[in-house]
Amino acid sequence: MTIATTSSHGMAPDMAEGNSHLLVSNVRNRLREIVGASTNWRDHQQALAERASLGSHLAPSQDALPVRRMQDSLVEVHLPLGTDPSLREKYLTFHDTVRFGRILEDLDSLAVLICYSHTRNKAQSRSPLSIVTALVDKIDMRKNIIYPDCDIKFTGHVTWVGKSSIEAKIHMSQFHDGAYSAVLDATFVMVARDPENKRAAFVNPLKPEGPEEEKIFQEGEENKKRRVDLSTASLLKVAPKLLERELVHSLFLNTLDSKTVSFRSRILPPDSVWMEDAKLKGLEICHPQERNIFNRIFGGFLMRKAYELGWANACYYGGCRPNLVAVDDILFQKPVEIGSLLLLSSQVCYTEGKYIQVRVHTEVLDPETRQHNTTNVFHFTFSFPQDVRAVIPKTYGESMLYLDGKRHFSQEH
Repeated sequence: MTIATTSSHGMAPDMAEGNSHLLVSNVRNRLREIVGASTNWRDHQQALAERASLGSHLAPSQDALPVRRMQDSLVEVHLPLGTDPSLREKYLTFHDTVRFGRILEDLDSLAVLICYSHTRNKAQSRSPLSIVTALVDKIDMRKNIIYPDCDIKFTGHVTWVGKSSIEAKIHMSQFHDGAYSAVLDATFVMVARDPENKRAAFVNPLKPEGPEEEKIFQEGEENKKRRVDLSTASLLKVAPKLLERELVHSLFLNTLDSKTVSFRSRILPPDSVWMEDAKLKGLEICHPQERNIFNRIFGGFLMRKAYELGWANACYYGGCRPNLVAVDDILFQKPVEIGSLLLLSSQVCYTEGKYIQVRVHTEVLDPETRQHNTTNVFHFTFSFPQDVRAVIPKTYGESMLYLDGKRHFSQEH
């Protein structure tokens, strides 16, 4: 992510002193109020027991819940980087740039708040629903520049709902040179569960109003169908397509040693890197400080750590600081418990011209049983000022990672 510096022109008039707006720093406090979560780790067991009693307030069916409009879930949140210099420190890197991983944390929290705004029953002091992130469908960067001392505004609302799933879109813009300009658009898919986060729970149906909202809702339906199709066509379930098989075979033939004419003798083509040499790994001990309102590890924290590892790998691979182009298909398979040992593994899995695709896989390690369980898979697209070296798979497994990376890249271009 390329960042530029600016001046006091980054202070937006709607964030001036005296104007009351919800700030990013207050979003998680608002969420705690909605679900009645404890602010102290020592009290979390009592808070969980109290939430379990809310199960009787769940709707028996979706028809029993009132229909909501898109406007009902509309939320605007401000990040005053230009107005509040002390806050800016949290978002700065040593390059005097913005930590995009922090932005991912903010987006995740806001997506949860948007969904609670859609399902909130004013007659209930606390929501019986546990709303958690299931998938980050897509984050499209509208520009490469985020100024470290200009105010930022997030706006978002629910765009589609199923029985227990909710799609929310968030638009991020930044105030610079006297006006707001678009930075990114994000699409999150959240799921509603019971107070103990054990089974699915019904959410309010959504009724679009007017042609524009009808179009937005229809896009949500198409997004759901696309996700089902992608899951069905996963390389973990079915064989590659004919053109993909031909591509893998061509890559294999290009690495054979013409002198030995042996399947075992492999030569790296010029200006290339073996995929096995394009990895970077990390480890996180999951402390209570990084917990969410349900006392699991905060999804935004996982995204930040995965992004930073993926960015570092891209930076090392390309030889300079990369620009983020897109984030897509972040799948949250299992919650991460407090005290877990979290292993992160980043892999440059596909390259094309100035672009590289980085996949970050996270898993929880149980030190007693030594079992590994996948919790998340992340996909990031980065770009560079110049063409990068080609990454070359050597094994069949790496070839599948290569094809999967190509598929994700093709979705963005």
